[in-house]
Amino acid sequence: MGRTMTASEIHFEVSGDELDRGYLATVLGFGIHTKGDTTEDLHQSVGEVVDCHINEVMERPNPIRLHFVRDVVPVT
Repeated sequence: MGRTMTASEIHFEVSGDELDRGYLATVLGFGIHTKGDTTEDLHQSVGEVVDCHINEVMERPNPIRLHFVRDVVPVT
């Protein structure tokens, strides 16, 4: 059985960057994914995927947060 998305807010974990074939955003635990080549594309895609997963009974989540995760490789 899937989890229910609450209307209060939603968090996307974002990986990648514009130099590394774009961004991938995922709502962990809900199986909601989207992508964008630039941050502007990603913002639009996130809005569209959230609208897709909202039903008539549920209000649009506010805020929608994007948490950018970056892998840092130390130079030795």
